[in-house]
Amino acid sequence: MTNLARSRLAFIGLVAAVLASAVAAVYAKHRNRKLFMELQSLTQERDQLEVDWSRLQIEQSAWSTHARVEQLARGEMGMRYPAADEQRLVSR
Repeated sequence: MTNLARSRLAFIGLVAAVLASAVAAVYAKHRNRKLFMELQSLTQERDQLEVDWSRLQIEQSAWSTHARVEQLARGEMGMRYPAADEQRLVSR
């Protein structure tokens, strides 16, 4: 193989390497943008879930207050405090 043929082969190899590198760089940038968009979407979803969790915690504390439980016990279950003559002292 002559020097000219070797030079051409080396040039073609270098051009192929540069093109492959350029395609890889474009693919990496595209993949990076796609993953960043997914990250943003997941971050928004996480933030919304945190807001929902906080709201549910507040709602749970409102539903489980002592006054509400007592109101439900009296109204829906007909519970009441025992009268004095209904009370018994139990000792060991």
